[in-house]
Amino acid sequence: MNEKSNSGGLRRQLGLLGLAATGICSMLGASVYVVPFMIQRNVPGIGPNVLPAFVLAAIPALLAAAAYAILASAMPRAGGSYIFASRGLHPYLGFVASFSQWFGLSIAIGVISYIIIPFFRDIAVAMEWSAWAAWLDIGSVRVGLALALLWLFVGINIIGLRFYERTLIPLMILMFGLGIIVIIAGFYHSPEAFASGLMEREGRAVPRGNASLSFSTILTAAALLFSSFIGFDSIAQAGGEARRPQRNLPLAIAIAVLGVGTYYFLFTAAVYHVVPWPFVAEEAMQRDISAPGLLGYVLSPEWAVVIILGAAIALINDLPAMLLSVSRLMFAWAEDGIFPKGVARIHPRYQTPYVAILVSGGMASIGIIGSHLAGDFFLGIDIMVTAMLVNFLLMCITVLFLPTINPKLAAGVSVFKRRSVQRVLATSGALLLTVFLVVHTTKDLRAEVDGWYFHSTWVWLIVLGLASLIFAWRWRQLRRAGVKVRAVFKELP
Repeated sequence: MNEKSNSGGLRRQLGLLGLAATGICSMLGASVYVVPFMIQRNVPGIGPNVLPAFVLAAIPALLAAAAYAILASAMPRAGGSYIFASRGLHPYLGFVASFSQWFGLSIAIGVISYIIIPFFRDIAVAMEWSAWAAWLDIGSVRVGLALALLWLFVGINIIGLRFYERTLIPLMILMFGLGIIVIIAGFYHSPEAFASGLMEREGRAVPRGNASLSFSTILTAAALLFSSFIGFDSIAQAGGEARRPQRNLPLAIAIAVLGVGTYYFLFTAAVYHVVPWPFVAEEAMQRDISAPGLLGYVLSPEWAVVIILGAAIALINDLPAMLLSVSRLMFAWAEDGIFPKGVARIHPRYQTPYVAILVSGGMASIGIIGSHLAGDFFLGIDIMVTAMLVNFLLMCITVLFLPTINPKLAAGVSVFKRRSVQRVLATSGALLLTVFLVVHTTKDLRAEVDGWYFHSTWVWLIVLGLASLIFAWRWRQLRRAGVKVRAVFKELP
């Protein structure tokens, strides 16, 4: 394919490394530095079983990744999952699922922006800059800096993909380099060294814990840890800007999922090797914790600062990659006429969908403010997990029905070409994702919260209802304008 894609002026500029970096940076961040430890609060009783839960979470993630790779090879266009479902099932299903995905990811971008600031506060604490640390703890300062950081990366996304790659790839390399320090430190030090450090610093012993193996608890934790894998979806969203898309999109998805999965497992295992899980569980119930804070008991202040910096960079890397993902969804809707055409405007100089990027930045800003008001960033993550479980389930179903509904596009599949293999992968993925969705929803609805609006399921259903109203309105307008909608949504944009 030539440099210019078939989608509204977007240019194919992202190579394999840029695509893989987009997926990797979307997947890493809070998911590795925070979630494996704060999960002790969110799923009480998980105790020493975080790693088994992670392995369980990886299985449906790999199956979903296979479904994405299959569909991306046949439909390499901006908007990824929306294009797949709208052409392979029905435009309504494609829009409502991707709209909730856009909402969940946009809120998650805000959540990530908000939780980055405490890492800079921790650096100030480690450096004994008490005045700076106190200033960074002020609510208005935290919100203001989070907004400034978010809109910095909104600007980077607007400037163009070449600048985006030049920003993201070096940060990704630095992130891995600093993260490897955590892995080495975790396996090098012993639990006895941690106990000694805890006694020296705080004068207390490591608490004792009673571990019990409960498959239902592990399954609940796995449904939440599944969030660690959702970033590979961003690779598919950039399908309209990928060079050699039939080859590079599936390959980038495989690199991102397998690479991040291996790194995530080693990272989590290293921290739990040195820090006893009863201590992690006890601390998580009382305050927000992260890998740098836990390893601070066995490392010198200088190394602690380096690890905190690595965590901050990992979180920062989430922002440009996820902004690219959500903005391309909006672009694809507008290009199809499901959203106002103005949202699909391309910047005349940078060839980026700048209106969609700006609107997505606005929604992420709401996520920052919402995180501050709610006081618990897991609400935003829960919304994202619900949306992505539904979306991944829909991708598996699309693989099953694509040859029947759209045989022309199904003929373009270039990975896992054997139909029997596709059926096994998609059916297994759909079943496991359904189980995860039921577990995640049940846990959310049973949670004791201050108001119904703190249940991610109800928020997601409201978003789904809003998406349905938008679709019905725009669909009617398209038909009144004489658009042959059935024919349009059989072809790629």
